[in-house]
Amino acid sequence: MKKGFFTIMSAQFFSSLADNALLVGAIELLKTSGAPAWQIPALTPMFALFYVILAPLVGAFADAVPKGKVMLYSNGIKAIGCLMMLFGSHPLLAYAVVGLGAASYSPAKYGILTELLPPSQLVKANGWIEGLTIASIILGVLLGGQLVGPRLAPILLGFDLPLIDTGVDTPAEAAIATIISLYLIAAMFNLRIPRTEAPLQPLSVNALELIRDFGHCNTRLWKDKLGQISLATTTLFWGVSGNLRVIVFAWAAVALGYSTTQASSLVGVVAVGTAAGAVVASVFMRLDRAIQVLPLGIAMGLLVVGLNLVHHAWLAVPFLIVLGALGGYLVVPMNALLQHRGHNLMGAGRSIAVQNFNEQTCILALGAIYTGMTRVGLTAFTAIAVFGLGVAGLMWMIRRWHQRNCVVHRTEVDRLLALARSDCH
Repeated sequence: MKKGFFTIMSAQFFSSLADNALLVGAIELLKTSGAPAWQIPALTPMFALFYVILAPLVGAFADAVPKGKVMLYSNGIKAIGCLMMLFGSHPLLAYAVVGLGAASYSPAKYGILTELLPPSQLVKANGWIEGLTIASIILGVLLGGQLVGPRLAPILLGFDLPLIDTGVDTPAEAAIATIISLYLIAAMFNLRIPRTEAPLQPLSVNALELIRDFGHCNTRLWKDKLGQISLATTTLFWGVSGNLRVIVFAWAAVALGYSTTQASSLVGVVAVGTAAGAVVASVFMRLDRAIQVLPLGIAMGLLVVGLNLVHHAWLAVPFLIVLGALGGYLVVPMNALLQHRGHNLMGAGRSIAVQNFNEQTCILALGAIYTGMTRVGLTAFTAIAVFGLGVAGLMWMIRRWHQRNCVVHRTEVDRLLALARSDCH
């Protein structure tokens, strides 16, 4: 791997670490402020909101500006969201601003991979960056849980600035104030990301032109006989995974009687398994064989349903590790295949923005459904059953879709697989 790749990974680690610690801090802030229960699951769709609204802009912006600078600006927006949460803005609104930063960060983060590395290293690079991202999820959620917990929170609240009233009076607020420093560390690494030789593409100031261009890119990727399968798979995977983190908090409370701090460890356990699956996939999977992992999506959905049968911590830990491992092994090769097809069809930033738009729309839709179920009084067990059965059924349909493509569009599928195979060498 080129030297700049490890700088990108370091920046991604600290930015993602802060994102996930902040989720726990925001959950605790809503709990302690007496907010209605439905506002906690609403955090996930609020975070996804700007991914959907600004999809036509952020992809084009990432292709028009050096991607290291885009990542730097994005971390600044995330820090502003934290400050809003600290100084009186509603947590849902402030978390949406953090989501705005994440929405502009993602096309640059993944797009620079296709500019910096050859296609033969994309699966390996995705394994590294997904593994590191998942490690940051583990540590971020655990860190967030500890920052609001009974050990670290009193220490943080004990710090006072002379002659200044910071307004930080609760464990959740102290945690959020601490998390801002992680975004600043990520920004320091952003400054060291190298400028690639990829040419910048002019950014149109015409909003209709941007929307038309984005719609064209979205259509091209959905029409591509391999792009459509990988896009459908990653869209569904991240749609469920994005909401599953919040669902695990609710499930752990009712099934195991866990607090926010205790439940954060279980979210970390899922991420441990996902990291392991991602690393194994990066070693053994090749770009031209990515489609072979589709049956794992069906198995993952069925395992989600099985979570309702788990009522003891000693069983929950290995169960969640296996669930996470299946997801990690599934998403790494599918992500790499999607990036490969997107890079061949359009600019790297635009293809990632299309991917984010579809994935975050799924997160937004499923999050709205889960929030609605919570608001009308349905339990976490019901939500888990609905999500799990939905994943298994939809993954079966995606697999059948690919099988049909292999029959009806055999020549085109063979050509695209041959291209992926040649790019692996």
